[in-house]
Amino acid sequence: MPYARRRRASSRPEPNGSGYNGLSSPGGHSTSLNAARRTRELAEVAETTVDVLVVGLGATGAGAALDAAARGLSVAAIDANDLAFGTSRWSSKMIHGGLRYLARGQVGVAAESAAERGVLLARTAPHLVRAQPYLLPLTPRVSRRTAAAMMAGYRMGDAMRAAARTPRRLLPGPSRLDAAHALRLVPGLAPDDLRGALLSWDGRVVDDARLVVAIARTAAGYGARVLTRCRAIELRGDGAVARDELSGRLLTIRARAVINATGVWAATLDPSISLRPSRGTHLVLGPGTLPHSRIGMHVPIPGERGRFALVLPQPDGRVHVGLTDEPVEGPVPDVPEAPESDVTFLLDVLNSVLAEPIGRSQVAGTYAGLRPLLAGDGRTADLSRRHAVLTSPEGIVTVIGGKLTTYRRMAEDAVDRAVALRSLQAGPSPTARLSLVGAASGAVRGPWRLVERYGAEAQAVQALAEADPALAEPVGPGVIAAEFAWGARHEGALDAADLLDRRTRVGLVPSDREAALPAALAAMS
Repeated sequence: MPYARRRRASSRPEPNGSGYNGLSSPGGHSTSLNAARRTRELAEVAETTVDVLVVGLGATGAGAALDAAARGLSVAAIDANDLAFGTSRWSSKMIHGGLRYLARGQVGVAAESAAERGVLLARTAPHLVRAQPYLLPLTPRVSRRTAAAMMAGYRMGDAMRAAARTPRRLLPGPSRLDAAHALRLVPGLAPDDLRGALLSWDGRVVDDARLVVAIARTAAGYGARVLTRCRAIELRGDGAVARDELSGRLLTIRARAVINATGVWAATLDPSISLRPSRGTHLVLGPGTLPHSRIGMHVPIPGERGRFALVLPQPDGRVHVGLTDEPVEGPVPDVPEAPESDVTFLLDVLNSVLAEPIGRSQVAGTYAGLRPLLAGDGRTADLSRRHAVLTSPEGIVTVIGGKLTTYRRMAEDAVDRAVALRSLQAGPSPTARLSLVGAASGAVRGPWRLVERYGAEAQAVQALAEADPALAEPVGPGVIAAEFAWGARHEGALDAADLLDRRTRVGLVPSDREAALPAALAAMS
């Protein structure tokens, strides 16, 4: 039976055959983001008119900045906080083919998901996105009819993989395992009444926040001005009033087209938009809590047809368990919190398939994200994940809905709308063919932990550690101090929180965050 093979990062080359070689870009600009570049470009945007202003630097906003810049348009992209500060860092890390949507009859959404998954796996981000195996234990809670329906769904999903022209070598097909094989793969399963398991494969991203950083840096390589800590106070059809959150200074950004890509906060800038956010909570289990480290699981949620909790092992040995789908009422917080009721719910679901239950004390951390769902009738769990591109009377283009997997298509659609609306001189989107920063045209050398997070830049990060022994010191699970230095110099980190919570994910566990804080502060100084 195949496993998710450890491999060196590789990708298809750029159309010109070059690929990225570290800090240069086929777009002709440096891909490095840092405080000095921010200061310079913040002054520049106050003195010029750009073709496109993008507000929001999650996956979709960063994707829109890249899409517009790669078409040759001048771009400013701003965010009130940091890259991937909002929903884009709180995902399940899945790059999925839309099997759940297929089961609900949303064939178009599923096909789009499968196509975009293939783009990420094969062309744009193979160093960050790869195949992940998932086991669905066939316990008494999964009837034989349900098991047959799930296998039929997996096979339909595999057919959509083929239709999207994603090679099977990148994404193996499903299979059925007997109980003994299932227990070998996941020793912690309860053996009583276990009939076997279904093994399926889907895409997963090593780190969702790092994917956003790669998109934003690629956009910078094509000339986009990527400005974090720059809050939009007011949007207009011809630009925005913004505030530099570091100095408090107000500035006017003039633009021929404006794209609102702020996700769950979109309505704060365009009150005509109606959203129904939902909360997805995840648990973070420390290394060794579950007696397996590489096989994910789909665990049936009692009383729900076709809904499963996700168990996803992480490269650092942690395991994430998610996720809930609960409606959120009232003002949208900057950083949502995971309520204790969600923690209890997820532990109950997980323990339903384990021989030894996991207690609350074994949960090392939690996180919650908010999905920007368009308003509709019924439960948030049943609302469509299809994205929408809306245009306000003032001519502001808002892109909303969707999911991490389809960020590129959402960005393309938003830029298409802006180009048409303002008659900008730009051709079609090239982003389905553009490798992101870190993708390489051949094998990459370096420590595996760095290669799978930095791709072609792993050697440069390692070189920092070799040049300064202090930077070779571990600062968190699987993280060395050189990564903090790299984040400050080249990835746009402006403070210690950026390093701890987004450039690395040390901050997901409070005790790890506290221990690593002095090293993060030292890197920023």
